[in-house]
Amino acid sequence: MEPEKNLKPVNIVELRAMRSRGEKIASLTCYDASFALVQDRAGVDFILIGDSLGMVLHGGNTTTPVTVSDIVYHARCVAPHLKRAFLVADLPFLSYATLDRALDSSQRLMQEGGAKMVKLEGGREQASIVEYLAVRGVPVCAHLGLQPQFVHKMGAFKVQGRDEAAAEAMLHDAHVLVEAGADLLLLECIPSELGRRITEASPVPVIGIGAGPAVDGQILVMHDILHISPMVTLGRTPRFVKNFMAGALDIESAFRAYVAEVKSGAYPAPAHCF
Repeated sequence: MEPEKNLKPVNIVELRAMRSRGEKIASLTCYDASFALVQDRAGVDFILIGDSLGMVLHGGNTTTPVTVSDIVYHARCVAPHLKRAFLVADLPFLSYATLDRALDSSQRLMQEGGAKMVKLEGGREQASIVEYLAVRGVPVCAHLGLQPQFVHKMGAFKVQGRDEAAAEAMLHDAHVLVEAGADLLLLECIPSELGRRITEASPVPVIGIGAGPAVDGQILVMHDILHISPMVTLGRTPRFVKNFMAGALDIESAFRAYVAEVKSGAYPAPAHCF
């Protein structure tokens, strides 16, 4: 079936159903109306208003300067133009540092921005935040592995969970966060084997970015797959990124190629994995 004919809106129940039937979930970041229309038409299952906008739109070196108002603005640009794709929005740096701040930030993202889920970074230490939001009706995606908002603490953008102790800690974090109420897990820059172990142990869908092929779906930064982000143009393309504009007739064709390769399992190939 052509993606544009399948206009039933994707929601949390459908994402779980996709996982159950073994259908891979294809996700991308998006920040404006024009790209939202094209991604939705191309069959992208869920769209993330990522704080990556601080790097690909604002030109910064990190995501930490991004504010809740920035995310709300871009979510409002995207949300009205999605007929099918599920909209997730990042809670930016320190916007969920306390229970009240997390709730206020989530309220803005959902009420003003039109998001249907919020995403936050961090492990078991965020369990109380996840639970506080979940019991109040806020769907939460928990982000483990490389956490860009913590780059100043981590020291660099690097692969996480390489040794067994770190892997076991991440497995435990995933369990604690799901028990607290997380509806989705996102794993960034971890070994493929760890991605497989977390996915097999998780009762909720697991999305990967540089987490190997065994997860339930993939997400990439839109500007990266179009080969126009600062990272790729400066020659620092992350290992997990593939240029889908190569050989594509236009941007929509590139998005369709990405969705098709995620669905078929062709992406990520071994060359894109750790």
